[in-house]
Amino acid sequence: MSQQESVLYDAQGPKARRRTAIGTVVAVLVLLGLAFVVVRRLADRGQFSMEAWGPWIDPSNESFELVWELVAEGIVNTIKAAVVAMVLSVVLGTLIAVARLSWGRAGRLPLVAVVEVLRGLPVVVLIYIGVRVLDDVGLDFSGLPGGQVFWGLVIGLTAYNMVIFAEIVRAGVASLPKGQREAALATGLTRGQTMRIVLLPQAFRAMLPAIISQLVVVLKDTSLVTFIANYDELLSQGESIRRVLDNPIQTFVVIALLYIAINYSLGRLAQYIERRQGRAASSPDAERTGAGVVPVGGGA
Repeated sequence: MSQQESVLYDAQGPKARRRTAIGTVVAVLVLLGLAFVVVRRLADRGQFSMEAWGPWIDPSNESFELVWELVAEGIVNTIKAAVVAMVLSVVLGTLIAVARLSWGRAGRLPLVAVVEVLRGLPVVVLIYIGVRVLDDVGLDFSGLPGGQVFWGLVIGLTAYNMVIFAEIVRAGVASLPKGQREAALATGLTRGQTMRIVLLPQAFRAMLPAIISQLVVVLKDTSLVTFIANYDELLSQGESIRRVLDNPIQTFVVIALLYIAINYSLGRLAQYIERRQGRAASSPDAERTGAGVVPVGGGA
């Protein structure tokens, strides 16, 4: 055990290790017992029969093709709403972050108020406002591709997530060395050019894993529209299938696995990009390039 680990964590003695091992074994046995009871009860009620699982796993079942067509449609609609909301959130969030970093105190206060209000509201409330309230006050999106509910969902997701992205981008810019801004201004760039050409690209590169991880949140939040209006995203399609087939356990187990697979893939993508960035930053070419930079204000 390293010195740092020994400071943060006291090494257990023989008795403590024995008690920990016994507690772990007891906990595992209790969990296994509960799992056995649950599986036994489900089996007694026929929840593992092909009659219940056939529409999901048996291609010869008459409902198999229709079920997976509905699921595919739900996945497409979920990803469509998430991607549109994500793009709008990144664009608007970047504009909010740049405004907060560029404007004076008087100009920042309204933006800070907007950020705090939207960040403090539950996402489902913003989706309800986007889907129901905007329609009631006369904002009609039914003529746009996707329809009223789609754009109401996108507006609700965007309103919440754009302030999250604004904070991510602002944190990314604030984490950059001050010499970056000073060097850019010293070369004759304006403040706007400095932000656009020098600071934002570096901030996005540093924050890209966090941005992709936030896409997981956006994608999951699309399911909240199920409780507000009829939009054929993944969870709504699962509810429709459940009503017809009357197999809620099987249906929602499959829907949950699909959400896990999609979000796990996005999480792995974020980790991959983070590793690529780490390798690029530590590559010999990057080190030679960094070695040749003369710090601003440094001597010869």
